[in-house]
Amino acid sequence: MFGCSVRNHQANSHAKKGWEQFTDAVIKAISEKKKGVVFLLWGNPAQAKSRLINETKHHILKAAHPSGLSANRGFFGCRHFSRTNQLLDKMGIRAIDWQL
Repeated sequence: MFGCSVRNHQANSHAKKGWEQFTDAVIKAISEKKKGVVFLLWGNPAQAKSRLINETKHHILKAAHPSGLSANRGFFGCRHFSRTNQLLDKMGIRAIDWQL
């Protein structure tokens, strides 16, 4: 089940609630302890997290946020799902079935 992290029609209503420290710690830990992770960073706040990722060990794909306000500014057509599967294939990892 997927949840919503913002109040309806209130962009960034989830910002500055403390989750940023948690996600920063998770991203740092994954970057340090894993190798070959494909990070999908959608929107400017997510893209700012790229500073926490070791780009020599991981792959970073950036695009506009998929919200109704900005999806037409680069999310549609970015092909992040197929590009992720291509990267996984190159690493010998089974592709993700994104339609489950």
